[in-house]
Amino acid sequence: MSEKNNAGKRSARERLQEERERERSRDRRRRTLIVSAAVVGVLGLAAVAGLIAANTGGSSDGSGSGAVSVPSGAAGGEQPSITVGATDAPSTLTIWEDFRCPACAQFENAFRDTIHQLTESGQIKAEYHLATIIDGNMGGSGSLNAANAAACAQDGGKFTAYHDVLYQNQPPEPDDAFAADGKLFELAAKVPGLDTPAFRSCVADGSHDGWVNKSNEAFRSGDFRGTPTVLLNGESVFPTKGNEQISPENLKKWVAEANKGKRPGTATPVPPSPAASASSSPAAGQDTGPGNGAAGFEE
Repeated sequence: MSEKNNAGKRSARERLQEERERERSRDRRRRTLIVSAAVVGVLGLAAVAGLIAANTGGSSDGSGSGAVSVPSGAAGGEQPSITVGATDAPSTLTIWEDFRCPACAQFENAFRDTIHQLTESGQIKAEYHLATIIDGNMGGSGSLNAANAAACAQDGGKFTAYHDVLYQNQPPEPDDAFAADGKLFELAAKVPGLDTPAFRSCVADGSHDGWVNKSNEAFRSGDFRGTPTVLLNGESVFPTKGNEQISPENLKKWVAEANKGKRPGTATPVPPSPAASASSSPAAGQDTGPGNGAAGFEE
């Protein structure tokens, strides 16, 4: 009888132990499920954040809000731009570009003389819209700093010359050399009369950063594939127009076709304010680096 009682007690203890082990196992599974759900949630949020960053191009300025100081003679509003050439020219060449973008430098160095010819003869006016997508994609602030410096050059009536010097001396894409004010001052010395206390102060203070950020915001919200984006009277011409590849000869031909029967422009753009260029002083001659062939888009 006592053996039966002992066996019964052992069986009860074993059943109790088994039940307790099952309960512990259920607790472990519940904890595992809770932790797993939390990890999945965090990864999901990270994925969403990654998609947002990818879709916004990693904007270097956040919302693009803040004070906007428009360069002298430039356009503000929702489509900030700097216009070169007669304001009543019969055709408009619109260029969206980034000073750190290698494809932009290739386009500018290949088409610089042609664009200058067309603007100076009153055939087109060139509208430059400045973007900072390389800052967002690769990090750094060279796109923004160089664009602000170009806007400061516009204040002194030196935009075109400085714009060209920046592209002729563009560093390799991963090298954020334009983030250094000293580099921008060094290049400004290549443009006669640009390297002044007013220009240096404008660059150091980031006086037109808000205007550049507004332009970059317009680029990001536009239906563009990348930089450079080049439009002739609103129609994309880079890298092709219809079935024709862009080239200096084709660009001239397209402009001539668009301007058929129209007079060249003669209206002088609004000059910079006297205050912006009052402290101008002579500097070294402009660099005239060699041109390169056109290339594809910089995403």
